[in-house]
Amino acid sequence: MPRGPTFDVTMRTAAAALALGGAVSVPAAAQDFYSRKTITISTFTAPGGAYDAYIRLLARHMSRHIPGRPLMIAVNQPGAGGILNINYSGKVAPQDGTYLTLAGLGVLTQQVIGAANLQVSLRSFKWIGNLSKDNNVVATWPASKAKTIDDAKNHDVSIGSLGAGSIDAQLPAAYNTLLGTRFKVIFGYTGTPQVMLAMERGEVDGKENTWASFKATLGADRARALNVLLQNATSPDPELPQVPLLIDVLKGDAKKAAIARLLSVTLELSKPLAAPPGVPDDRVEILRKAFAETIRDREFLADAEKTGFPIDAMSGRELQAAIDQILTAPPDIVAAARAALEGPSR
Repeated sequence: MPRGPTFDVTMRTAAAALALGGAVSVPAAAQDFYSRKTITISTFTAPGGAYDAYIRLLARHMSRHIPGRPLMIAVNQPGAGGILNINYSGKVAPQDGTYLTLAGLGVLTQQVIGAANLQVSLRSFKWIGNLSKDNNVVATWPASKAKTIDDAKNHDVSIGSLGAGSIDAQLPAAYNTLLGTRFKVIFGYTGTPQVMLAMERGEVDGKENTWASFKATLGADRARALNVLLQNATSPDPELPQVPLLIDVLKGDAKKAAIARLLSVTLELSKPLAAPPGVPDDRVEILRKAFAETIRDREFLADAEKTGFPIDAMSGRELQAAIDQILTAPPDIVAAARAALEGPSR
């Protein structure tokens, strides 16, 4: 049986990231720039949840690895599932290296489908590094009638979402198109903890989220009690060996399998950190080197372990190349992915 196109994005180790991060010399003037400066790190979610935890983790530790040791602060900019934050970062935020953003997964898929409300090109951003490679899963509360992905084909299953531009809205729509599921996306939540509370109250059945975020938000024991219906990644999470992968469920259909592969590779760029498009290259190199050193920092790693969110990083150059590769995928596959992501969310 013919196989659909594949997209080869290599996820390097932190050690490789360090080697790449330190490979470029930086002028002395650039080294002095950050003295007495403040760097803002933003993300698209409300306080609480994975993205918020990661930017605060970086704000506590990354400054030690930047010449001049600038003050670093974390800010939240929720709205439109990440579109508001990325548009602000690209068009309004300072372009001098004093503003960074941890972008949402959904904005990358929004770029793939050519969303009209995305006002910037992600290829123009200066990518600093990716903090984590996580498996996305769709899971329901234990009391939900939907215990398996087949159940979701026979019953309406409500899914809480942070906004139309968020991955937790896009992927359920894609599953409805590709698998014939009956996910119904419910908007109006500002962050993952709020959706989890709605699940517990019975307001919604479940959520699309990373498995790591489910565990960190609910606690490992409560997360394991969830009904995990499907995982979207290039390989299964070791803790979820019995949960089907989207790419495996669709492997009998070459066209759908190619869409699933594109989505799965995209989703592995789980926590990408970016500087705005206008940041000078010498400052980008300072930030990439600082990121590469931070992800090997013992204090940082110990702090990360306490938060419960994993560090499985890749360098800025690798991240930039991976995003370029995704955004230049074959036009027919991009068109098919667009049709799936824009499909009905009931």
